[in-house]
Amino acid sequence: MGAGILECDVTFTKDKELVCRHSQCDLHTTTNILATELAGNCSVPPDYTSDKPFANVKCCTSDITLAEFKTLKGKMDAENPDAKTLNEYLNSTPNWRTDLYSANGTVLSHAESIELFKALGVKMTPELKSPSVEMPFNGFSQQDYAQKMIDEYKAAGVKAKDVYAQSFNLDDVLYWIDNESKFGRKAVFLENLNSEADLSGAISRLPLLVHEGVNIVAPPLWALVTLNAKNQIVPSDYAIKIKEAGLDIITWTLERSGLLKNGGGFYYQSVADGVGKDGDTMVMLDVLAKQVGIIGIFTDWPATVTYYANCMKLK
Repeated sequence: MGAGILECDVTFTKDKELVCRHSQCDLHTTTNILATELAGNCSVPPDYTSDKPFANVKCCTSDITLAEFKTLKGKMDAENPDAKTLNEYLNSTPNWRTDLYSANGTVLSHAESIELFKALGVKMTPELKSPSVEMPFNGFSQQDYAQKMIDEYKAAGVKAKDVYAQSFNLDDVLYWIDNESKFGRKAVFLENLNSEADLSGAISRLPLLVHEGVNIVAPPLWALVTLNAKNQIVPSDYAIKIKEAGLDIITWTLERSGLLKNGGGFYYQSVADGVGKDGDTMVMLDVLAKQVGIIGIFTDWPATVTYYANCMKLK
């Protein structure tokens, strides 16, 4: 679909190997682990003495080794905590999702993702996920974790200019800037902004980010836009101040919202009164690209962004 950069969310296993997973503790909802012997290794295994054996189940990559992780099969992210049987729990995909392509998904180590992306000829944007276990983990510190991720790109011969290492943890980004300067130049600080009440703090952080050597900031797309008096989408004060500070912007995530006729939810919260049809996705993208001046955008459906970029002759 034309994506030029692909993401692996990075977490680690019991033997401190890096793997691709959106969360360290999502194996019970995204794989078949509960249907295997590894279910007994889970942090909170099913309680078959209860009438709701899966109510509190929790299975983490840190519960198993890389070799064990590689025996699992991926599935669509879904759970039913009220399920009474394993089959009922595993077959709980919401009706707005599909299992058509995910019955036997291949789970990947981080190193395998690098080789796949190299073969596809794309750049890479790994996200160092926040650990769900206490750090250090069996002597594995947060700094070890951040370093190991970069080391795997170096071992694979990937040039630093082709890697956008990212984290919601500013200390991770600063570690890369201080210890892996070539990778640090394109390190991305992900701003975890949930509502407009968070914007003042984000604005006040900008001088610190500049002072510490951060070059790229990545807030959610709603934080970069607002509505003018005519209910048109325009850059927010925050977006303007980011550019004034000399920082580049990447944003997330296009086409992860519900129908825009219903306001678009989280990602459109600042402009909900200005959107009313699915085509407004293109309006949002146009404002972000031309007026806000983003250098990239995460999307669940790259073809939309590729189509727009080709039409507008953007790189």
